Amino acid sequence: MQNGDYNLVVFEDYGFSRLLPLVYWRAVFELRCGCQSLLERICGVQDQDRLGLLVREVLAEVTRERQIGEVYPQLGNKGRTLFVNGRCLLFDTIKIEGGNKAGYSGEELAYVWADADLAGKLTAEVFLDEAKLKRALAGVQSEKTQIKLIRYPWDLVHNNIKALESDWGHRSKDGIAGRICEGVHLLARENISVGSGSVVKPGTVLDAEAGPIMIGSNVTIRPNCTLEGPLYIGDNSIIQPGAVINEGVSIGKVCKVGGELESSIIHGYSNKQHDGFLGHSYIGEWVNLAADTVNSDLKNTYGAVRVPINGQEVDSGEMFVGLTMGDHSKTSVNTMFSTGSVVGFACSVFSDKFAPRFLPSFSWLTDEGRAEAIPEKTVAVAETVMGRRNVELTAAMRELFVAIASLAKEYEIGHEQAAEVTNGS
Repeated sequence: MQNGDYNLVVFEDYGFSRLLPLVYWRAVFELRCGCQSLLERICGVQDQDRLGLLVREVLAEVTRERQIGEVYPQLGNKGRTLFVNGRCLLFDTIKIEGGNKAGYSGEELAYVWADADLAGKLTAEVFLDEAKLKRALAGVQSEKTQIKLIRYPWDLVHNNIKALESDWGHRSKDGIAGRICEGVHLLARENISVGSGSVVKPGTVLDAEAGPIMIGSNVTIRPNCTLEGPLYIGDNSIIQPGAVINEGVSIGKVCKVGGELESSIIHGYSNKQHDGFLGHSYIGEWVNLAADTVNSDLKNTYGAVRVPINGQEVDSGEMFVGLTMGDHSKTSVNTMFSTGSVVGFACSVFSDKFAPRFLPSFSWLTDEGRAEAIPEKTVAVAETVMGRRNVELTAAMRELFVAIASLAKEYEIGHEQAAEVTNGS
């Protein structure tokens, strides 16, 4: 280890709110880019004696249940510690040596190398409060870094190809352990890995000439699909017949996916089984996109897309931005989303018109308008959905689910204002 043994602590900071609705149900470092979460990427390049996590209080218990690290309310006197911002998209090791220092990506904190005294002062509460954090680091040597910090959901999407290529470069090339049926065409076979228990059915083309294709274990690729790398498909997922999956797509575990996808991330445990286009989008967990659900990811003017983050429009500076959809949300058949749309947590969309560009969490949207969903009824549906995948909705998850209804009102504009966020591109 560098500079002797040390602790690695990954923290959430005040910037988490710009990643809502994706981080109501999880800490920022659990977001996916490439084949891995941001936390897995950090741990993959950074040695540590012990891993600790500093998160929002409302997430502490569910984070403990996920057993991804020791969750501290505060670190205490535990020796030399490297604190890394959970929004870091880390590809290289952070060099740590010498005395206390703070590394900044632009104006935002990326990491702190701290002795025991400073480490004891850096609590979850401090990192989540910009003013308190500045006071705690007053007098600490600062340095600039080129580390990428994820600021908005589209940053994950636009960095997904780079992350996929990096993941391929660092993983062991296991080759093809699964079954490739007769009639499958493999282009650039050396750039393809297929995990054990997986099967690729006849008529499918795996085109890895432009980037690697990484297929996990127990994945089923049904007949006549076209898959183009860079691409990742997580364990126990199913790709439906005739699917067209273009470059830059990451699909988490236990998903069912069909239709056409491009440059998108599906976090996990979500379904988009039928025809319909999904492009430059990030879809959370336990989402169901019904048949012929489509989104736009490009304005007719080819201009930069403005995105209603928490209902307040932000200029993304990007030409391509699609749909951001929070966990436990659902659509009906023929649902349409315009460029840069955002759907909150636990929403249901039942409309044959374009959905509003921003839909607050716990919305029930029909052609007659928007009503607020009742959290206790919505969580009962979530328990049924999760149970069908043999995943328990724990007491801590249930408590978080209901709490999000109140939390969302703190961060999101109300439904009267949401109605004023116009449709279209």
